[in-house]
Amino acid sequence: MRPLLVLALLGASPALAAEPQCSLPGPTPIAVADHENHVVPPIPKTDAQEPAAAARPAAQLPESLAVLPFVQHVASAGAVISDFGPSHGLRSIAARNGDQFMIFQITPDGQAAVSGALTDLTAAQLTAAANGNVTPLSPQHGLDGVFVRSGAQFQVFYITPDKERVIPGVMWDAAGKDLTREQVANVPGAVPTVVVGDVASAKTDGKPVASAVPALPLVQKANYGTVGSALAPHLWMLIDPQCVYSVRAYQMLHPFVEAGKVQLSVIPISVLDYEDKGQSTKSALALLSKPGEQLVASWQAGNVNDPPIPAAAARLQANMAIAQAIGLQGTPTLIWKKADGTEGRIDGVPTSVEALLASIGSGS
Repeated sequence: MRPLLVLALLGASPALAAEPQCSLPGPTPIAVADHENHVVPPIPKTDAQEPAAAARPAAQLPESLAVLPFVQHVASAGAVISDFGPSHGLRSIAARNGDQFMIFQITPDGQAAVSGALTDLTAAQLTAAANGNVTPLSPQHGLDGVFVRSGAQFQVFYITPDKERVIPGVMWDAAGKDLTREQVANVPGAVPTVVVGDVASAKTDGKPVASAVPALPLVQKANYGTVGSALAPHLWMLIDPQCVYSVRAYQMLHPFVEAGKVQLSVIPISVLDYEDKGQSTKSALALLSKPGEQLVASWQAGNVNDPPIPAAAARLQANMAIAQAIGLQGTPTLIWKKADGTEGRIDGVPTSVEALLASIGSGS
């Protein structure tokens, strides 16, 4: 299931995620089957002593769920909760938002959950199947985790307290923070730096790249399209054309661009190839094939499928190198010069466009 669903469930409330982004890829999942070679079912089995309950909104949560901080936060973000009862020392729920849903295994302390279904594999069976390609992770919220390699792919599994089941998935805390990414940060190759599909290839040490230089001078040298008055304060925004949060940020800024209060330069990059099967790169290449004065309008109109010109690949590669140099973690990322001459940056959708514009010398 797309990671964006997790953001939709955990990020719907400003208290949970004030500046949502389309993030760089986490661990690449490997296919897992149970010991009978059947596909792992999407919904785990429930214990007979506690049958599954009907879906409930936050206000109707039973006491057994209402006391669990993770469930409280997911429900308060607008998700409808279905309770599948306890199993192997954990509690299984489904969180549904519209026609999308996710299965979560709540940690013993109730403060976090793993997004994934229980498999029929034991911890010992998984270790044997992996033939030694297993790296133990530090325990989180009462659960042991392991990083398992399968060729060039890998997956994090969490082990139930009774060691009788493993869960392939990502652990999130009650504030919507990805704990798995932190756990695997020091495992070589686990957290990729910015790489652009088939356009550019790079060897990395698997560790997040921190910005060693100011971002503004670099983004000013990027390939971008610009809209708005040349007399207005200038704002640069790195976007993935397929990122819903990039679209949201542009929609928020567009009225102020039209009013002459900000000049906006949009820098296309690609971070979502891992979940949209390469469409992000194709869209970015299409936009970077447009003249600068047409790029933003083309993105706004959804004109992102034209064949790229020969120069587009080099333009995108240059943008990706800049994104890596500034330590980009997702899109949108906004960069500007503040009224006092220092550099401003927002990683995610701005919570207040008015406050943003005020910081670059343009009041609302």
